[in-house]
Amino acid sequence: MDKSRSEWRTQLQPIVAVSEVDLVDEDVDVAEEEAEDLGRLVKDKKIKSLEEIYLFSLPIKEFEIIDYFLGPSLKDEVLKIMPVQKTNRAGQRTRFKAFVAIGDFNGHVGLGVKCSKEVATAIRGAIILAKLSIVPYLARSLANVVPFGCVLSLHHVERVLYLLQSQKGLLMMAGIEDCYTSARGSTGTLGNFAKATYAAIAKTYAYLTPDLWKETVFEKSPYQEFTDYLAKNHRPIGSQKREVKQY
Repeated sequence: MDKSRSEWRTQLQPIVAVSEVDLVDEDVDVAEEEAEDLGRLVKDKKIKSLEEIYLFSLPIKEFEIIDYFLGPSLKDEVLKIMPVQKTNRAGQRTRFKAFVAIGDFNGHVGLGVKCSKEVATAIRGAIILAKLSIVPYLARSLANVVPFGCVLSLHHVERVLYLLQSQKGLLMMAGIEDCYTSARGSTGTLGNFAKATYAAIAKTYAYLTPDLWKETVFEKSPYQEFTDYLAKNHRPIGSQKREVKQY
């Protein structure tokens, strides 16, 4: 009886055992491959502007792409550095959280938040995250479209920011020259207030100005257009040197 049961178990066992870790690693490799494909297209000048990436909603996972298009014009500013503590069995662990805003004062702005044991590491990581989170501000001509501007409201941790076309911090970095703002609630918590401002600016991307009312022609995404090129110049991920991130 025991012998037949052991044989039955052996027959039901799969030939190749696949664990959850292997599946996760496979998904990570696919994501890394897509990121490297976009970077390769930018490096080989197949993609000539950042707006082409935004047009097809391609995720930017390499900050070098932002440096390639907006490098000299980007300005970063440390908004706030605050200590945060966590209590564990060994006692309290103190780390530093950095809020960094970045923009080119001409329609591109980003916000990054990073926590680390050292201040310099937190700032460096926040700058990289801010570059990866850069969004375009396409509503620079809204004042000429709507007589009283546009109203954008955003609830973020009991804070509401009403944006009616402003001029401080993130708004200046986005290239907004004239704006009226009204905030309700506590604005002393700079981190949440900066996130609310950034999200309100990002919501202007949903507004279509008359110059965008033209009939558009559907085009292939860069991944579809340059499929043969990417396949020809493909390099297996296992043979590439993976850089160890310091942040």
